[in-house]
Amino acid sequence: MVMITVRAVRAAGGFLFPLLVLAPVALAPGCAPAPARMRGPEEPRAAGLPSTVYAAHRGGALEVPENSMAGLVAAYRRHTADVLDVDVRTLRDGTLVAMHDPTLDRTTDHKGPVADLTTRQWRRVRLRPGHSLPGRWPREHPPTAEAVLDRFGGRIVLNVEVKDGGGLKRLAAMLRKRGLTDSVYVQSNELSQAARAHRMGLLTSVWRSVKQARTDRPEHWRSTVDMLSVDYRARDADIRRAVRSGVPRVWSHTIRTPQARDRVLRLGCDGVLTDAPRLLARTPQRHPRRDAARDGTEDATGDETGDGAEDATGDAAGDAKRDKTGGPHAGRDR
Repeated sequence: MVMITVRAVRAAGGFLFPLLVLAPVALAPGCAPAPARMRGPEEPRAAGLPSTVYAAHRGGALEVPENSMAGLVAAYRRHTADVLDVDVRTLRDGTLVAMHDPTLDRTTDHKGPVADLTTRQWRRVRLRPGHSLPGRWPREHPPTAEAVLDRFGGRIVLNVEVKDGGGLKRLAAMLRKRGLTDSVYVQSNELSQAARAHRMGLLTSVWRSVKQARTDRPEHWRSTVDMLSVDYRARDADIRRAVRSGVPRVWSHTIRTPQARDRVLRLGCDGVLTDAPRLLARTPQRHPRRDAARDGTEDATGDETGDGAEDATGDAAGDAKRDKTGGPHAGRDR
């Protein structure tokens, strides 16, 4: 209900002008939401990110329910990440929603392809938080991309991965409408999709697998890719090649341990996408020597032809096994 009081004020010449005084507005259910707020010059932009970036992958999938509003809010309020990362897919009626997998089976109380649902059907879906997550989490409705942008746009830099090509045009329109084209990376594994996003005037982000990193020549994309994320299990030589490519930012995914973080920073990466932002925030970095790696002057400290395995922790091998058996990163997909 909108409450309005009217009083009159006297102006020069004796004329009375009405002055509207608006009391706090309460919108009744079903009313349109307030328009997106205007951004101020002090609000976060990708160009203002720190020299070492921590991005909460799906909100921090080892600490919060992935791609959930509650999880993203928790990651934002904890101040342990500079960037929030979220995946989006397209429903049958074109609505963009926050969801990583092509099906509902793993993370919700429903089954079947995400792309088969309408928005009305989507509202009946509830997330199913993993039992291994710390804390207690609601079985909430998974958010739409629009809800995520309205909640966090202009408050923190976002990395939004478009999981199907059909959603790019709609996402671009949403970013332009909200004035977020300089604070949201639009990510894909497809270089052609990054080129399309670049032509639309968007910040582009590309992730690459271990296999792709072996043959990639990212110096060829430096004019169209704003951020490149390389699998942390890639060879030292492949990560260094990415770092020296001229792409403005080179991050690594998906980091779960301080040891993995320290290795990729030592090799020259200036950011990590992590499932455990709280853990990494509590663990100091160990002298990354990033400048030397980017200049090409760092001595070879790792196996240039190896598989990028971590030190004696066995971290890379363990994560590779987990990726095949399930969990937040089941399968090849980031």
